[in-house]
Amino acid sequence: MSDGTPIGRVRGLGSAHHGAHHWLVQRFTAVGNLVLMLFLAVSLALLPSYDYGTVSGWAAQTLPATALALLIVSVFWHARLGLQVLIEDYVHDSGTRFGTLALLNLATIGGGAFGLVSIARIALGGAA
Repeated sequence: MSDGTPIGRVRGLGSAHHGAHHWLVQRFTAVGNLVLMLFLAVSLALLPSYDYGTVSGWAAQTLPATALALLIVSVFWHARLGLQVLIEDYVHDSGTRFGTLALLNLATIGGGAFGLVSIARIALGGAA
């Protein structure tokens, strides 16, 4: 296949090749965020009190700790996907785009790791 013609230059690009996956993953993480936030809101509303001992005891249980960990992963992944599209659309200089995307990746991975470690400390009894 030659890429000398206009159609040859765009083969494999466009609808249902690259952008559709990104779009679908963002929609799946949005649905996951809604379900997990609903679980969080209902679970917290059913607690008898909101003092530190009650909430940390609730978060130390297996189901809430797992749901909170999944929520952190889903929220940071969703945010990264949305901000990546924003950066790719509005940052035109390739060097600046690369640096901004690198900072975005560091921020989302760092924030997600911090949240997961925090939940692990509570769930495993390490938080005082």
